[in-house]
Amino acid sequence: YTTSYLDTNQYFFKRIFDILFTILIATVLVPICFITCLLIILDSGFPVLFSQSRGGINAKKFTIYKFRTMYVGAESQRKDLLDQNDLDGIGFKLHNDPRVTKIGNYLRKYSIDEIPQFINVLKGDMSLVGPRPAVYDEIERYEIWHRRRLTVRPGITGPWQLTDRLSTDFNERIRLDLNYIDNQTFLNDLIIIAKTPFFVFKNKSA
Repeated sequence: YTTSYLDTNQYFFKRIFDILFTILIATVLVPICFITCLLIILDSGFPVLFSQSRGGINAKKFTIYKFRTMYVGAESQRKDLLDQNDLDGIGFKLHNDPRVTKIGNYLRKYSIDEIPQFINVLKGDMSLVGPRPAVYDEIERYEIWHRRRLTVRPGITGPWQLTDRLSTDFNERIRLDLNYIDNQTFLNDLIIIAKTPFFVFKNKSA
C-alpha cells in the first residue's frame, strides 16, 4: 500500500488544532455534560462515565471515556448478543440493544455519549478526526489490510460518522477509513467536523 501521510509539521498543527478546538468547545459542552450527568443519575444511578480499553495508533492500548448509556454490567452480556449483530463483518452494533437505558437511547441518538472523548483528545490518545477506535476483540480478527487503519490516531468523528452507520458493512467502513488516511488534509478534517452535527441529527442509527 502507498499512503500519503501528513508530514511532521502538519501532524504538529493537527495536534495543536485538536487542543485549541477542544478548549474552545468546552464552554458549550460543560453545561451539556452537567445536565447529562444529572439525567444519567436520575435514570439509572452511578457511575455516569463508562471506560473501556481500545486500540489507538499502532494498536496502542488506551482507555476511552463515554457517558454511560447501558446498565451496569452490560459488557458481560455482549457474547450472548453476538448472533443478533446488525453489522456485517467484524464490527458489533445492535439497533435495539436491550442493555441500553432509557436516557442512553437519547444520548446515543445524538452522540452526546461521545463528549467525554474530548478528554482523550487532550491526553493525545485520540484526534478530533480519524478512524473510530476499535475494541481489542475486533482488532484481533483484523485481516492484514484492515490493520492500516491503525496507523493514525483514532478520532471522535470520521468518514463513517457521515454515513448510515448500520447500513455500512465492516469492509466498506475500513475502505472509508483508508481513503481518509490516504487523502488527509486539514481542510478535509474541517469539512468532516462541520458535516458531523448535520449527520448526527439526520442519522437514525446511532
